[in-house]
Amino acid sequence: MSGNPVFTWDDLQYFLAVARTGQLSTAGRHLRTSHATVARRIDRLEFALKVKLFERNPRGYVLTVVGQRFIETAERMEAEADRLQAEITSGNAAHQGVVRLSAPEGFSNFFLAHHLGDFTARHPSLSLELVTIQQIMSLSRKEADIAVALDPPKAGPYLIEKITDYKLNIYGSKRYLAGAATLKRREDLLNHPFIGYIEDMIFAPGLDYLGDVHPGIKPKFQSSSIFAQLTATLNGLGLCILPHFIASRQPELEIVLPREVQLTRHYYIVRHRDMSRVPRVRAVADYLTALVQDNQDAFVGG
Repeated sequence: MSGNPVFTWDDLQYFLAVARTGQLSTAGRHLRTSHATVARRIDRLEFALKVKLFERNPRGYVLTVVGQRFIETAERMEAEADRLQAEITSGNAAHQGVVRLSAPEGFSNFFLAHHLGDFTARHPSLSLELVTIQQIMSLSRKEADIAVALDPPKAGPYLIEKITDYKLNIYGSKRYLAGAATLKRREDLLNHPFIGYIEDMIFAPGLDYLGDVHPGIKPKFQSSSIFAQLTATLNGLGLCILPHFIASRQPELEIVLPREVQLTRHYYIVRHRDMSRVPRVRAVADYLTALVQDNQDAFVGG
């Protein structure tokens, strides 16, 4: 091909799909086409631009340095295209497409999952992808469109909004506490086995609870999963620091030293500024904000 590079917005959609997933087959599913078609469109785009956007390897497609720079331009064009569509279309019809939400396991499984039916009813044209893996998803690399975070980025092109505080207490199962040593003051906690996060796998500083309770506590059982910690607590392995919105659903659990020990953490909604006005992303952010506000007692207690 000679002359000026020629490509269409359609080509950029293929580029963004591969950049976000790293896989031709996954990108193809998102775009409702075959992986072979996706590969052809990426080849065509690179040929038109006369640059290499991806490195191909057995694990998938990885953005080159040029590709990393190009994604910012493509995302701005995507945001403008979505904004234009929103101006042309009114109401819920503008809220179409796929939104990838990254959120902590506890928030996702023990709160948001209970309301997914309501979300679907309100936004039937939106498809939600919920990512709960134990790491920070990169909004800048489009690993997620929106994130619920305990510790938001300190800098960068992000729109950050605190949606709630949430309370945590020490809990034990009734069965465990019935046979356990007396618990009357903070120092008594050192006589009990604790359940907690694996220290070198804590992905957010806000999850580092035990040091705030007592520096001498050493957990006997550790897991990167809050669900595993909850299960271990219910099975009487020891004491555990759990959010109110999780533990309050478990009648077998009792609060330990409620006056002496109560922690507060926070949830934030984080969006890349380029995506903050995209109707589908804004719809999810607005829904999450309203949902959490309507359920404040679950997070901070009645």
